[in-house]
Amino acid sequence: MLAPFAPGDWVENPLEPEWGPGQVQSAIGNRVTVNFLHAGKRLINADQVMLRPVDAPED
Repeated sequence: MLAPFAPGDWVENPLEPEWGPGQVQSAIGNRVTVNFLHAGKRLINADQVMLRPVDAPED
């Protein structure tokens, strides 16, 4: 199975908008590790949560 995202991609979790945008750290199959700006590193099951791609935040 191909990972839905690649390391370096920016995403958001529509179920947890307060987490802010996050950068994908790794993606293996449906397991995507994302470092969110306001929630830290989270392991997401992409079969259960439809992460949305977003633009990288501006500094």
